[in-house]
Amino acid sequence: MKKLGKIYRAASLIVVVFSFTTITAFAQRLAYVDSEYILKQIPEYASAQKQIDALSVQWQKEVDSRFADIEKMYKSYQQDQVLLSEEMRRQRENAIVQKEKEAKDFQKLKFGFEGDLFKERQKLIKPIQDRVSKAIQSIATDQGLDIVLDKGSEVTFLFANPRLDKSNDVITKLGYKPGTVAK
Repeated sequence: MKKLGKIYRAASLIVVVFSFTTITAFAQRLAYVDSEYILKQIPEYASAQKQIDALSVQWQKEVDSRFADIEKMYKSYQQDQVLLSEEMRRQRENAIVQKEKEAKDFQKLKFGFEGDLFKERQKLIKPIQDRVSKAIQSIATDQGLDIVLDKGSEVTFLFANPRLDKSNDVITKLGYKPGTVAK
């Protein structure tokens, strides 16, 4: 019985030591940043966003205009339909279908996956995001952080201690003054 008690205590001690070691091994230093807040502090980002928004509005007007023209063609066709021969109806229908295809292709070219708007965003915004990412990595390395989360994206925080927020450190590292929203 005594022998069993010693084995039990030894096993318990091993479990406690292993648990403590595991807990300390997983204890990591973490912090968070708010990428939306950081980006708003960078004047080049605001300027790039304005350029992208202007292009988007311009291209959307062009798309809307093309579809309005198609709508006019269709209404005209409906009015003339009874007066047209079978061949003429088919030609007008084909012209409408062709114009609609061209409009949809244009829309896809401008707004589709990897379209012109996506490419413009990559050209203007990605270099800024890369600078922010490098600044975050530098701060994480300098401050011995293991994990840096982004409060501005899909991560949900139920509570975040403000002392863990490194957003202002990132803004300072980028050479800007925290608290000054770019316009």
